[in-house]
Amino acid sequence: MVSIVIIIGVALLAIVIGSCIGFFVRKRFAESKIEIAEEASKKVLERAKKESETIKKEARLQVKEDLYKAKADFEKETRERRLEIHDLEKRMAQREENLDKKVELLDQKEASHSKRERNIAAKEKESLEKEKELQDALVKQRQRLEMISGMSSDDAKKTLMQSMEDEAKHDAAKTIRRIEEEAKETADKMARNILALAIQRYSADYVAEKTVSVVNLPNEEMKGRIIGREGRNIRSIEAATGVDLIIDDTPEAVVLSGFDPIRREIARVSLNRLIEDGRIHPARIEEIVEKAKQEMDAKIREAGEQATFDCGVHGVNGEVIKLLGRLKYRSSYDQNVLQHSQEVASFCGIIASELGVNIKKAKRAGLLHDIGKAVDHEVEGSHAVIGANLAKKYGENDEIIHAIAAHHDDEKPQTVIAILVQVADALSAARPGARREMLETYVKHLKELEEIAESFSGVSKTYAVQAGREIRIIVESNEISDDAAVVLSGDVAKKIEANLSYPGQIKVTVIRETRSVDFAK
Repeated sequence: MVSIVIIIGVALLAIVIGSCIGFFVRKRFAESKIEIAEEASKKVLERAKKESETIKKEARLQVKEDLYKAKADFEKETRERRLEIHDLEKRMAQREENLDKKVELLDQKEASHSKRERNIAAKEKESLEKEKELQDALVKQRQRLEMISGMSSDDAKKTLMQSMEDEAKHDAAKTIRRIEEEAKETADKMARNILALAIQRYSADYVAEKTVSVVNLPNEEMKGRIIGREGRNIRSIEAATGVDLIIDDTPEAVVLSGFDPIRREIARVSLNRLIEDGRIHPARIEEIVEKAKQEMDAKIREAGEQATFDCGVHGVNGEVIKLLGRLKYRSSYDQNVLQHSQEVASFCGIIASELGVNIKKAKRAGLLHDIGKAVDHEVEGSHAVIGANLAKKYGENDEIIHAIAAHHDDEKPQTVIAILVQVADALSAARPGARREMLETYVKHLKELEEIAESFSGVSKTYAVQAGREIRIIVESNEISDDAAVVLSGDVAKKIEANLSYPGQIKVTVIRETRSVDFAK
C-alpha cells in the first residue's frame, strides 16, 4: 500500500516537473520566435528605409533633370526670340534707311522733273522753228525737183505708186512660190493624215461586218452544251480553231470572231457539225475541227484550180493555186478578192488582144496580181511586194513578178503588161456596185450624196459620178458667186464627212457658168 502511494507521488512529482520543464521550454521557444520576428521586422524596416531613400534620390534626380531640360528649352527659346527681335530690328533699320533714300530720290526727281519741263518747253519751241524751216526747205526742194525732172508732184506720185505696185506683185509672187514649196513638202504628211482618218472612219464598220460569223442554234439549251462543264468545250473550240467564240444574250445564236476568214469558216463548219451530231466534248471537237481543216484545204485548192481553168491560165505552181484559193475567203472593201482577180485577168486579156500584147501573160499577171492578200495578215509589208516575192519564190516569169509589184506603184511600171494590170485593177474596183454586195446599197449611196448637195441653197443640179467617188454640183450663177462657189464646195465636203461612211475620198466639184446671149437682127 505504501509503495503504491510512493509510486503515485513520484508520478505526480514527475508530472509537475514535466509541466514546469514544458512551460519553460515553450516560453523559451516563444521568446526565440519573438526575437526572430523582431530581427526580420528590423531587416524589413531597414530595407524599406533604403528603398525609400533610393526612390527619393531618383525623384530628386528626375526633378533636377526636368528642371535642367526646361531651363535649356527656355534658354533656347529665349535665344531664338532674341535673334528674331534682332532680325526685326535690323529689317526695321534697313527699311528706315530705304525710306530715307526714297525720299531723297523723290526730292531729286522732283527737282530734275521741273528742270526737264523747262528744257522740254525750250526744245518744243526750237523744234517748231526747225519744222517750219524744214517745210520751207521741202517746198523749195519740191519746186526745184519739178523743174529738174519736168514732172509734177502728182505724176511723180503715180510713178512711185506704180513702182511700188510692181515691187509688191514681185514680193507676192515670191511668197506664193514659197507657200507652194512648203505645201509640197507637207503634202505627204497631210495625205497620210487624211488616209489615217479615212481608215479610222471605215474601220469600225468593216470590223463589225467582216470579222464575225453567226451560227444559228436549234434552242437556247445548246449554248450550255457548247460552253461545257466549267467552260471546257468552249475553250477546246477556241484552242483548236484559233477563233473567239462569243456567247451572249442573242437568242438562239452564237458569234464567231476572228480576222482570219479561213479559220472563221473552219470554226463555223465545225460548230454546225457538232450541233448536228449532238456529241460535244473536247475529243470530238478536235476530231471534227481536224476534218473541217482537211475539207477546207481541199476546197481552197479546188477554188484555185477552178479560177485558173476559168481564166485559161495553165502551168501554175501548186502552192500558188492554194494562195489563189485562199482569196475566195478574203474581201477588200466588200469585194471578193478571188472574183476581183478573175475580173482583172479577163480585162487584161481583152485589152491585150486589142493592143496586140501577149494575152496569156496579161491574163496570168491579172489573175496573180493580188496573191499577196492571201498572206498579208501574216507577213509584214505591202500586198503588192509580198505577192511579187511569192511569185518569184514559186518560179514565175520576171515580167509577171514586175507587174504584180508595180500594180500599186510600189515599183514604177516598166512594161505594157504592168500598166495593163494597173488599168484592169482600177476598172474592176471602180465598177458600179463592185465594192458592195448589193446594188441597192450602191444606189442608196449615190442618192445620199446628191441629197446632201441639194440641201444647200443656190444649187441647180447634182450628179454623183465615178461610182460615188465624185459629186458634181451645178449652181445658179445669179445666186452663187465665184467666191461663194469655193465656200460651197468646202461646206458640202464637211457635211458629207459628218453624215456618210465611205472608203477613200469623195471629190466635190462646184460648176458655175455665166452665159451672155444676144441676137443679130
